[in-house]
Amino acid sequence: MNAAGKQPPPHLERPDTLLVPTWQTKTGFAQLYNEGSENACDIRLKLTKEALTLQKQDVICVSGSDQSTNRRTVTLHRHPIGGLGLSIKGGAQHKVPVVISKIFKDQPADKTGMLFIGDALMQVNGINVENASHEEVVHLLRNAGDEVTITVHYLKDAPSFLKLPLGSPDPPSDHSSGASSPLFDSGLHLNGNISNTAPSSPSSPTVKQAKYEKRWIDALSIPLLMARISRFRVSTVKLRRNSFELLALDGISSGILQFNTAHDSADWLRAISTNINDLTLQNMKMVNKCYSMCDQIIHMGWVSEKVQGSDGSHMYKFKFLVLKGSSFYIFKTQPVSTLDWVRAEKIYNLCEVLFKVSKVWPADEIWIEENLYLNHNQTEELEDQRPYCFSVQVGNGKSHYFSVELGSDLTVWERSFQKAIFMEVQRTGSKTYVCSSQGEVVCFTVDFISGFTCFDSKSKNVIWRFKFSQLKGSSDDGKTRVKLLFQSPDTKQIEMKELEFQDLTAVLHCIHSFIAAKVASMDPMFINSQSLARKYIYNT
Repeated sequence: MNAAGKQPPPHLERPDTLLVPTWQTKTGFAQLYNEGSENACDIRLKLTKEALTLQKQDVICVSGSDQSTNRRTVTLHRHPIGGLGLSIKGGAQHKVPVVISKIFKDQPADKTGMLFIGDALMQVNGINVENASHEEVVHLLRNAGDEVTITVHYLKDAPSFLKLPLGSPDPPSDHSSGASSPLFDSGLHLNGNISNTAPSSPSSPTVKQAKYEKRWIDALSIPLLMARISRFRVSTVKLRRNSFELLALDGISSGILQFNTAHDSADWLRAISTNINDLTLQNMKMVNKCYSMCDQIIHMGWVSEKVQGSDGSHMYKFKFLVLKGSSFYIFKTQPVSTLDWVRAEKIYNLCEVLFKVSKVWPADEIWIEENLYLNHNQTEELEDQRPYCFSVQVGNGKSHYFSVELGSDLTVWERSFQKAIFMEVQRTGSKTYVCSSQGEVVCFTVDFISGFTCFDSKSKNVIWRFKFSQLKGSSDDGKTRVKLLFQSPDTKQIEMKELEFQDLTAVLHCIHSFIAAKVASMDPMFINSQSLARKYIYNT
């Protein structure tokens, strides 16, 4: 029973989910980008319900030879018109291998059925060329006679620029210089007709001849359960263009996945995020079976928190947030056992926090920034390219600033905070704080049913009581004092009640939570009408 003498409302039923399972399956192509070397290699992506698999092309022996090695030795007979029927790129002077970049249809290289675009040359007529320059390999091949024996192996991580799409025209070159560029094709087809180029189609081998095929082979599989995504350079606010990185729960990284267009990148980002969220939902349902109705998990997931570095600059670090029962938890790593709940980095009472959407970017070409918290540094925020951000203000005037990857994530977090806070208000029924009024120690109660009550801390006698609807305004000094303006039900005059609290911010957040929950209990459309994220993302 609370100070108003009334029973709190009954506990709510188990919460309905805020997410609807919409599993995505998808296959497609991307590039694996290396920020150190600034090179990218082609990969194939395969998305399933539970994992993202990265595949790389490799040449494998499917019959007729020792399948334990990737090296192939092939003898080519130079054609009087078409030459060897291949082109090469690369060179040691540019720290890239010499790679077959084109194979011409029905020419000697194509007819062997054993050479593929992406093969790196290792030997030419017994001479090692692994560390040779582009010009040295060109010279060897052109002067090797009519019969040329080469040893190759397929380079799975060959930079994409070394392998032009088959059938594409040769890039322009300066023929007047008499030298070939290692980053352009050196054609070894003499007078071969370039316009007839086509994907290599290995001819049928003889009975004892080895048969090779180029296939996509699984290179890495990233489990999606509790995985996290980042479109930003590590610990910075700088956005990667058309790229993102997927990190598994154990820290294994996909590497930087780069796409040709912003549309492709966003499409894959949404599909992967959908499956991560759906697995999170499944995990929540399973875990909630172990908790009582009043201690259920409403939502949890990875975000990035803006923190200040030792040099005063700002950076972002991954944090795992959980809305559970009466509390808002911030973890450095995901909790995996019941003991982990007391090891959270921060724990706050849900009635005493205030969620605010800070920044919304509805589309790639525009963004809308909501200046919703005090002392907002406009110049700094303009440099911050993270498009979907929210803040959670806590006691003593402090706040946490978080970023998520998608607008849908921001909407879910906004709705989840609203629901978790409203449920906690109804479960708790009332909150009482010790404060002072006119030099006397009193107690101030916010009650979901009766409103505001002030009573003597010793005798428990009620000093004054007002309904939520009678609160007409308030002001505070930003430190400890607040003035509440109530309309008297009898005289209709405004009465001012001045109170002083040790943690004024927590009390003001609590008042906001109780009033909002009260309105939401009477107006089912209130939550949607208050959603800034939903308004900007879905109506823009």
